[in-house]
Amino acid sequence: MDKKPWYESLFENYGEKYDQENFTQGTLGECDFLESEFDYNKNIHILDIGCGTGRHSIELSKRGYRVSGIDLSESQLAKAREKALAAGLSIPFMQADARNLPFHAEFEAAIMLCEGGFPLMETDEMNFEILKSAARTLKPGGTLIFTTLNGLFPIFNSIEQFCASGSLEGNATYHNNTFDVMTFRDHNITEITDDLGNHKVLECNERYYIPSEITWLLKSLGFTTIEIFGAKLGAFSRNDKLTTSDFEMLVIARLGV
Repeated sequence: MDKKPWYESLFENYGEKYDQENFTQGTLGECDFLESEFDYNKNIHILDIGCGTGRHSIELSKRGYRVSGIDLSESQLAKAREKALAAGLSIPFMQADARNLPFHAEFEAAIMLCEGGFPLMETDEMNFEILKSAARTLKPGGTLIFTTLNGLFPIFNSIEQFCASGSLEGNATYHNNTFDVMTFRDHNITEITDDLGNHKVLECNERYYIPSEITWLLKSLGFTTIEIFGAKLGAFSRNDKLTTSDFEMLVIARLGV
C-alpha cells in the first residue's frame, strides 16, 4: 500500500488525464466570473492555490492578469509549466504546501478552485491551516475565492450516484462511498489510470462543510464579508443561491482593511 497521503498519490503523473476530467472543463466560464469579481482590474496580483496543471492561472494570464501558482504536486506543476510555455506565457509556478505558503500580505486576491487542497486534508485542523495560510497571503482588503464540498448535499443525495452521473470513459471512478454524519467526511475508493498507464486504487477521505462552518472559520481569520453561493461547473454566478442540490459551494470572502 502506498504510504503517501491519497491526494499526493492521486496527482502523481496525472496531468494529462486530469485535464480530461469532466470537472476541469469549466475554466473559461469560471475565469469570466473571476474577472467580474476582480472588477477587471489587471493591476492586481493573484495567487492560485492548488493550481494543478495551471488551467485558471494560464487563462487569467492570457487575459492580462498577473498570476502566481502553487501546488504540492511536482508532476502537476511540470504540466502547468509546459502548457504556459506553449502559450508563450511567463507564470511563476512553485511547489509549496498550501498549509504553509511562503507569502505574507503580497496578493490582492487568492483563488482555490476545484478542491485543489482544501478540503482534502486528513483532519479539520489541517484543512483550517490551509484557510489560515491563504488569509496570510492577502493584503488588507484582499479577496479569497474558493470552492468546497457542500455538506448539505450528502444529507439529501447520494455522492456515489452524483459522481457516476458526470463521469466519462477514462475519467476517475468513485465507489464504496460512506458518508459519516458525525464528521461530515466521505470515505470512498477512487480508481484512476495515470498518464503512464498505471492503475491506482486509492482510499480517499474528503471533508464536506456546511455554510455556517465556513462562515465561522473565515470570520475567525479576519474576513469581514463572506458570501456563499452554489457552484455550477463553468457557470459561477451570484444569482445561484446555494441549495441542497449543489455538490459544491462557491465562497467569496474579503479581509477587513
